[in-house]
Amino acid sequence: MDKEKASNFIEEIINKDLENNKNDSRVHTRFPPEPNGYLHIGHAKSICLNFGLAKKYNGPCNLRLDDTNPETEEMEYVNSIKEDVSWLGFKWDGLYYASDYFEQLYSYALELIKKGKAYVCDLSPEEVRKYRGTLTEPGKDSPYRERPFDESLDLFKKMKAGEFEEGSRTLRAKIDMASPNLTMRDPALYRIRKLSHYRTADKWCIYPMYDFTHCLSDSIEGITHSICTLEFENNRPLYDWILDKLEVHHPQQIEFARLNLSHTILSKRKLLELVEKKYVNGWDDPRMPTISGLRRRGYTPESIRNFCKTIGVTKINSIIEMNLLENSLREELNKTSNRVMAVINPLKVVIENYPEEREEELDCINNPEDEASGTRKVPFSKVLYIEKDDFQEVPHKKFFRLAPDREVRLRYAYFITCKEVIKDEKTGEIKELRCTYDPATKGGDSPDGRRVKGTLHWVAEKTAIEAEVRIYDHLFLTRDPNEAEDYKDNFNKESLIILNKCYLEPSLKNAKPDSKYQFERLGYFCLDKDAAKDKLIFNRIVSLRDTWAKINKKA
Repeated sequence: MDKEKASNFIEEIINKDLENNKNDSRVHTRFPPEPNGYLHIGHAKSICLNFGLAKKYNGPCNLRLDDTNPETEEMEYVNSIKEDVSWLGFKWDGLYYASDYFEQLYSYALELIKKGKAYVCDLSPEEVRKYRGTLTEPGKDSPYRERPFDESLDLFKKMKAGEFEEGSRTLRAKIDMASPNLTMRDPALYRIRKLSHYRTADKWCIYPMYDFTHCLSDSIEGITHSICTLEFENNRPLYDWILDKLEVHHPQQIEFARLNLSHTILSKRKLLELVEKKYVNGWDDPRMPTISGLRRRGYTPESIRNFCKTIGVTKINSIIEMNLLENSLREELNKTSNRVMAVINPLKVVIENYPEEREEELDCINNPEDEASGTRKVPFSKVLYIEKDDFQEVPHKKFFRLAPDREVRLRYAYFITCKEVIKDEKTGEIKELRCTYDPATKGGDSPDGRRVKGTLHWVAEKTAIEAEVRIYDHLFLTRDPNEAEDYKDNFNKESLIILNKCYLEPSLKNAKPDSKYQFERLGYFCLDKDAAKDKLIFNRIVSLRDTWAKINKKA
C-alpha cells in the first residue's frame, strides 16, 4: 500500500480500500476507449489518471478497446490509440479487446435468461421508447416480459444464428419499468446488427450493448477500480446490477468530471463532422484537440501530462481555459527551445553605409535559460529583412520600434536609424527602408551610453532561407461553442493563416520535425510533417503570450 497522502477523492477511496484489504489490497485500472475516432485532450486526462494511479499503487493498467459497434470502429483508430498512449509516455500491462470476450459475453447473456433476469423482446425501437415512460411517469411492461425463459433462450439462439431482421428483436434485462432511473427500465443487452466487425468479420450478427459489455469486461480482467466520467454515473446501478446477478468479480465504478476545454469541442461525433465536412484537414490537423493534432502542432508529452496534473481530478464539471494548456507548454518550451531569428512578414532594409562586399557572422545565444546550449553564428550583411509590424511611418505614442529618423537596436548586431522610406509608385505600399548603422554599436551596446527603446529581430537577405509558416489559433470564437444552436456557427475562419515567403536564419536549413524553436519575439515553432528539403513548413505551436486573454479582458 502506498503511504502517500491522497491528492484527490479517487485516491482517498483507493486508500480506504487498501486499509480494508479490499480486492486483496490490489489496485488494477484500465483505459477503455472505443476505437471509433482519434483520442483527444479529454482522453489524455483519463489516460494520465488511470495509468498514474496504477503506477502510484504498484498495480497494472490495461489498455482495452471497447469495440462492440461494428458500424463505427476501424483498425485505423485502434492503431492511432496505441500510438497516442505510447507517445504520452505510458505502457500498458495488457492489451485487450471487448471483442475477445464475445463468446463469454454470450454465455453470460444465456445465464441471465436462465435466471429469469433477461428476456427476448419483440417490440420495435419506436415501441420500446413509448413503453419506457418519462422522468415523471413510470414505464409499461413489455408484453414479452413474462415470456418463458426457455422460449427466450430459443429465440436468443436464433438471433445469434441470423434468423431475424435487424430491429425485430432485442435481449433486454428484466429489472424495473417503474424505476426512477430510466436506465434501469429493462435496458437492452443485445441487438441484431448484420454488419461485419473489423476483427471478428461476419462471425456475429448480434452484438452486446456497451453497458452490458463494459462491466463484464472489467470483471473478466480483474479490474478493481473502474474509473469513468460523470456521464456514466447514472449507469452505475446497471453496472452493479449485471455483476450482482451474475455473481462475478465486482469492480467499483468511480466517476470524475470530464475535461471541457474553452474555444474547442471534445465530442468525437462533432470532431468527426469537422473532419468529414473539411472544416479541418484531417484528425491530425494542428487546430484539432486530438492528441495526434497536438503532437503535429508541436505539443510535448510532458506539457500535456503537466497540464492534466495541474487541473486535477474533481466531481464538478467546468470549462478549463485553453491558456492553462498553452501555458503548460510555454513553461516547458521556454526552458528547452533554442532561440532563432525568423521574419514572417518581411520588410526589406538596406543599410546604406554598410560596405557592399562585407559579410560577418555574429555570436547569438541559443537559449538564455540553458547555458549548456551555447551560441551559434548568424550571418549579417548590408540587406536585411525585418517584420513589417516593426515599422510605422507615423508612429503612435507608445510605438518604440523603427520609424523615420528613429534609432533602434538590431538583436546581437548594431544600432540603425531609418533615413528614407521607399514606396511602390502605384499602390503606395512601403517596399523598402534605407537606413544607416553605427559601427561602434556592434553587439547591441553604445560606447557613449546612449539608449534605444526598441530591439528588432532580423534575417540577412543573402543567406536567408525561404519557408512557409502556418499560424494556428483557436478553432472557435466563443468560449463555449456548444452553447450555440449549431456549434459550427462560431467556427473561427482565421484559425489557420498561411504565410508564404517568410525568411529564416540559415541554421534552420536542417531543422528536424521533433525540434522545437522559439522564433524570437514571434512564438514557438516546429517543422510540419508536410515539409520537404526544398520546402520548409513551420507550424506556430503557441505564441509567446496569451493574446486571447488580453482580447477577452478588453471585451
